Amino acid sequence: MSETPIKLLLVDDEEDSRRSAAKWMQRKGHEVTDVSNAAEALSLIQRETFDVGIFDMNMPGMSGLELLQRVHQEKLDIEVIMLTGQGTVETAVSAMKMGACDYLRKPCSLGDLEHHCFRARERRQLKKENKQLKAVISRARPTASLIGESPSLMQVVKMIEKVGPTNKPVLLQGESGTGKEVVAQAIQQASHFAENPFVTVNCAAFPENLVESELFGHLKGSFTGATADKPGLFEIADEGTLFIDEVGELPLSLQPKLLRVLEDGTMRRVGCHRERRVKVRIIAATNRDLQQEVDAGRFREDLFYRINVFSIQLPTLREREGDVDRLIDHFLPRSFRIEQDARDALNRYPWPGNIRQLINVIERATILSENFDIMLDDLPCEIVNYNQALPGRSRTERTDSLHAPTNASPYSEMLGDARFKLDDVVRVHVEEVLAKEHGNKASTARRLGIHRRKLYRLLDRFQNNANANKETNGECREFVSSCGSAV
Repeated sequence: MSETPIKLLLVDDEEDSRRSAAKWMQRKGHEVTDVSNAAEALSLIQRETFDVGIFDMNMPGMSGLELLQRVHQEKLDIEVIMLTGQGTVETAVSAMKMGACDYLRKPCSLGDLEHHCFRARERRQLKKENKQLKAVISRARPTASLIGESPSLMQVVKMIEKVGPTNKPVLLQGESGTGKEVVAQAIQQASHFAENPFVTVNCAAFPENLVESELFGHLKGSFTGATADKPGLFEIADEGTLFIDEVGELPLSLQPKLLRVLEDGTMRRVGCHRERRVKVRIIAATNRDLQQEVDAGRFREDLFYRINVFSIQLPTLREREGDVDRLIDHFLPRSFRIEQDARDALNRYPWPGNIRQLINVIERATILSENFDIMLDDLPCEIVNYNQALPGRSRTERTDSLHAPTNASPYSEMLGDARFKLDDVVRVHVEEVLAKEHGNKASTARRLGIHRRKLYRLLDRFQNNANANKETNGECREFVSSCGSAV
């Protein structure tokens, strides 16, 4: 057992026993501070560092159990041994549940007390070393989940390395499927919160009347269905990171409460008048243009500036030159092999759904493949058809064509040609506009002048008829390609 002196705090209202224990511990070489009440002890623990605290259970004013509870709530770094002259099994269990590492009955041998203090100090040291080790491991690989080496991704990695060690709010912006949650986790791993909770909430996943309860918690009976007290995600993420996805969907009525937490760290559960203090780092994400949302009056300007202390724009997959190959190799199970023409097709596709879409395509291909070989036919028809419509065209040419002026109609020569049905023309037109809008169905519907639901029905019909009309569609695509069409 280590003979290194212990820094000890002794709290007992019985002066004779307290002074006797303090003098004996001091003669043993330990650094002892003794006080007669819990309020003074709490003030000392908040200001100074102690290895071990010995708390008497029953004291006037704040009791030893209440002091232990405050230590636990405020996450103060001290191991606690409880002392009592009227101990029961119930009080011992209560003390241990609140975080006490040991429980002794008065009178006890001072030698035994010292022995238990050494054990408590060793426990504190082990917890500290474990915490430091987790932090070292996490910080050694802050961006382990970010796959790729493209310049646009490396720029994101550099930003993570700079902002990670701070505790400032971060706003992640980018299209759906670009990996905003993965980047948020990488920021946390690079921060001082690395070993603490990482809690995620998607504001678009809850009805408006439940978002407040999820974020801030509620008291029993505060609304219909509140059958018990419930802590909110801010409390669960205390001392850690809260990742708020789709923050642009946060109801306008709740934005002041989020602003309050960001400004002074205080919040209230639904139905509660008592304020709670939390220390949480906020990382928010959105695929909306929040500045436009502010201009339209749908997002508070002061909240926008609070969460936009540091902004990271995530690149789309089509902007990450060369990373598709690396992502394929990462997500493809080791027992599978992908044919070169299938790999080329995946590299040529513009990926409107970004990384999430690529993962889904790979999972689908592994299910459909035979003998663990992924062929071109194992890929979805939209990828196969896209590549068939663009024979011999380089990636640069294809990207340029997606942004080319749209006032010319490259498939206009199809009109009046009896080889093609109306569905052929409609399909080519819809898919071309969809590609130019990078897969954004809302903007595609607006460009086409139809309701979004009608666009969904058209796309479903095209997919259902794909196999039946394969030959005709192929002829259609060849004709469009010869006209210089860009789908």
